[in-house]
Amino acid sequence: MSDLPGLDLAAFRAWYDGQRPGEIGGELRGEVIAGGRSNLTYAVTDGDRWWIVRRPPLGHVQATAHDMGREFTVMSALQSTDVPVPTTYAHCADDGVPGAPFYVMERIEGTAYRRASQLEELGAERTATLAGRLMDVLATLHRVDPAEVGLAELGRPAGFLERQVRRWGKQLEGSKTREHPDAEELHRLLAARVPEDDATAGQWSGIVHGDYRLDNVLTGADDEIKAVVDWEMATLGDTRTDVALMLVYDRLAKLPSAGLVSDASSAPGYPDTATQLARYAAALGHDDPGGLGDMGFHLGLAYFKLAVILEGINYRFEQGQTVGEGFDQIGAAFDPLIAAGLDALGRN
Repeated sequence: MSDLPGLDLAAFRAWYDGQRPGEIGGELRGEVIAGGRSNLTYAVTDGDRWWIVRRPPLGHVQATAHDMGREFTVMSALQSTDVPVPTTYAHCADDGVPGAPFYVMERIEGTAYRRASQLEELGAERTATLAGRLMDVLATLHRVDPAEVGLAELGRPAGFLERQVRRWGKQLEGSKTREHPDAEELHRLLAARVPEDDATAGQWSGIVHGDYRLDNVLTGADDEIKAVVDWEMATLGDTRTDVALMLVYDRLAKLPSAGLVSDASSAPGYPDTATQLARYAAALGHDDPGGLGDMGFHLGLAYFKLAVILEGINYRFEQGQTVGEGFDQIGAAFDPLIAAGLDALGRN
């Protein structure tokens, strides 16, 4: 039984046996699942069955980020809905076992598509189908009544956008590797342009995933979405922020250096922004995608949020606290994202 970075398998087994006695059979072994830039995700097996274990990253962690209890709570609550999520098994809220809070869930057989080359193997027609289903699942999530699934206390929709602007500004201050005057300007513009309807959120109030994109869903061989994962930033708020962030991820392939995160949207057959918005609006029961309102603010906020997330990862890399490969260039995406955010707001 060999240990993994950040997870003592013997200690994990002793704890899990107390939670679900008799479930683990033979000797445990496991691996860090490749591709993660934030929380650490492990696939653990006893040779017969598998478990997925999630914990925060090693080292420097922002106080409001990497909330394992939030992920576990949200996925557990959504089990009874049409939103596809893994079955959750157990949650440890203290730091005693791997040195951090963690939770355990089922292993879903599926692919997290991140690269255009992966989608090219499917072909343009299947790629278009998958991208359409991505929008359908997001709309399904946004139709869920939080109170009906026990998530009424997950967040406070009133003032959500103002708090988001403030939160990501603080996150940047807590993990920046250098001075960022353009980022400070984008933050100032966002703070000055919070939509007036932020106090009520109205029809756009619902469950927000917080990091919804193609490689945060697991897709089966039949091109059906089997599970939405990575719920660490889920909350209640303006659901248009999910739409905007997903569109920003899709635009990354066109930004210098930012393809480090994902270039899936450059694959043949991947729909353009207008097609995606039309699909999302139709899934919500709206005929006019223009009913989403002016997305300029939401796009600007999404660019800022993603830039700050990458800066936090870059901070951990420079401190020698990342696990895996591909971190040495992650900081290069920051400036292009901030520039795109300023463009979304018109730079004035």
